[in-house]
Amino acid sequence: MNETDEFEFFLEKPWSDGLPVVTPTEERIERMLAGTSRAPDEVVTPVPPLDEVATVRDVAAHAVMAGCRPEYLPVVIAALELIVEEPLNLRGVQATMHSVAPLLILNGPYARRIGVTGGQGCFGPGFRANATIGRAVRLVLLNLGGGIARVACMSIYSQPSRFTFCVAENEEDSPWESLAVSRGYGADQDVITAVMVENPHIVFNDVDREPERLLVSHMDNMAAMGSWPIWVRSDTVLVLSPEHARLCARAGFSRADVHAYVSENAGRTVGELKRGGPWRADRPNGRWEYPVDRDNDDFFIRVVNEPEDLHLIVAGGNGPLGAVMPGWNGASRAVHRAYEAV
Repeated sequence: MNETDEFEFFLEKPWSDGLPVVTPTEERIERMLAGTSRAPDEVVTPVPPLDEVATVRDVAAHAVMAGCRPEYLPVVIAALELIVEEPLNLRGVQATMHSVAPLLILNGPYARRIGVTGGQGCFGPGFRANATIGRAVRLVLLNLGGGIARVACMSIYSQPSRFTFCVAENEEDSPWESLAVSRGYGADQDVITAVMVENPHIVFNDVDREPERLLVSHMDNMAAMGSWPIWVRSDTVLVLSPEHARLCARAGFSRADVHAYVSENAGRTVGELKRGGPWRADRPNGRWEYPVDRDNDDFFIRVVNEPEDLHLIVAGGNGPLGAVMPGWNGASRAVHRAYEAV
């Protein structure tokens, strides 16, 4: 008699992300459901582009598969409710040829309580909460949304963050208020932000001690001619390490000061953009959302069209590094909301 190997069974089906999953037995799903007070048959959301309906029980099953603890379930549910908001355009991203993925940024006490890290190594392996919350969301996008390579997903390369993309802000080591507080939320509120971005592009600077010089490194990375934000209005996530953030703070720069400085000074001139990349002489001026003098090589084009397009966080461990994550093609706007861990 042949016995079915439960792990091979799932790996042979288009139900996983290519990695082994925890078998979602009835017993395990029931344990997972204990992490929320919401009814198992309550509808969470249809998941585009297939628009299969995800119930709380469906989400719990995928949370089991991803390796979540029951206390992670409220965050997974909140993340799914957030990323289907129309401005983020999950429908478009699920089918795009580009490689962006929804980065989940968590603020507030609940993320700390369940162990979501924003400290050293936060974008990498080794942290169960980060890894499995993000993975559970991705499994739902695959199985109920159809975001499978060569099915609905037409991404040319995809990217590693399409396995999982979830961090907390490093509020403990930041000299400033959090991203959530800067947007008007209370410090004791649990808040989740979703931004469609590429993998982190690392910025190294262990020399400059003045914010105006230090931030040039980050801004140059933000204005890369091969990324979307220099050509169209798009979101950008800028990550400062606690070391770089404290350097700025000691020089008298508040979080708002850094945000404003980068917003005004990250960019390229028309002359630089004419060197190559997506520049086209016959492209309408409407490529940008403000008037551009295409005949003036010294005209400065900003990466940050509107202040809300730049998402500044402090994350990672101490060290002379930062990270930049450019956004999609202008068809997505970041979203955020408070959630209750119930």
